[in-house]
Amino acid sequence: MSIGDLMISNRLIMAPMQQNHGSAEAYATDYHINHYTKRAGSIGLIIIESTAVSKNGRLYPDDIGIFTDKHTEPLKRIVDSVHEEKTPIFIQLSHGGRKSHPKVTEKMVAPSPIPFDDRYGTPNEITIPEIKEIIADYRNAARRNVEAGFDGIELHAAHGYLLHQFLSPLSNQRSDHYGGSVEKRSNIVLEILEAIRSEVGYQFPLQIRVSASDFTEDGLRSTEVAKILKILEQYLDAVHVSAGGLLPIKPLATPEGYQVPFAAIIKQYVNIPIITVGKIDNAKIANYILTEELADFISIGRPLLNDAEFAKKLLLGDE
Repeated sequence: MSIGDLMISNRLIMAPMQQNHGSAEAYATDYHINHYTKRAGSIGLIIIESTAVSKNGRLYPDDIGIFTDKHTEPLKRIVDSVHEEKTPIFIQLSHGGRKSHPKVTEKMVAPSPIPFDDRYGTPNEITIPEIKEIIADYRNAARRNVEAGFDGIELHAAHGYLLHQFLSPLSNQRSDHYGGSVEKRSNIVLEILEAIRSEVGYQFPLQIRVSASDFTEDGLRSTEVAKILKILEQYLDAVHVSAGGLLPIKPLATPEGYQVPFAAIIKQYVNIPIITVGKIDNAKIANYILTEELADFISIGRPLLNDAEFAKKLLLGDE
């Protein structure tokens, strides 16, 4: 199975998960080298944690970034170490928007001045020039990603961060080019994908992570997200389907594989590989998902944090 032109040795992917071990300047550290290298080898693909494209878009004070050329070399050390284990590695590019951490954000921006919750406060409505600056930040991050040697990019448009904020009508109440209809709410993501492709070309793997549900009646639903993805699909090689994060609410229940149905719905609408995620922690459910063609790849999160050998055990049927 492949993502774009990149062959993946198996269907297991390490999900991007914040480690909160970056330096004060958002540089990757030796911790990250050790963390990702320990989990390489058996896993088909590693996607590193959310990496800020803008200084004002960091999710945490101790996360990592790629918003200056100086950030490239520390990331390259991660890539080189993981490549020694014959494992491909993607970077996840993000901007927090209204969920950027107040301690490291001089000016918090969002599509509309609607707060996530009291902890973050009310964001400033982003201006058109600021949108263009952020698109340029993504373009520059894509260039640095190539220089660092990553094998692909995941664009983070899920979990309530900036791009998700634009996509959802709950957080985007604009009436200009970037708000209103599904098509207009998708414009910033479309322009970012175009900017990334202008740097990396069309042979370089590029995927997107989306939240297929806002877990509330008036928010995004899987069918609307599928419509958005049809607009974006021309630029994409895969879709990583998650859910939630836009509002400070959680689903009433999170049983085993609870997000798989979202992926299965999205898979009916697009013609690129689908990655599913969410409490997939044993071989039985993993095999069922793949056998029934509910998704093409399985993304594993917390089990890999708890046990660096989890992927190997899952492939052997020991989990």
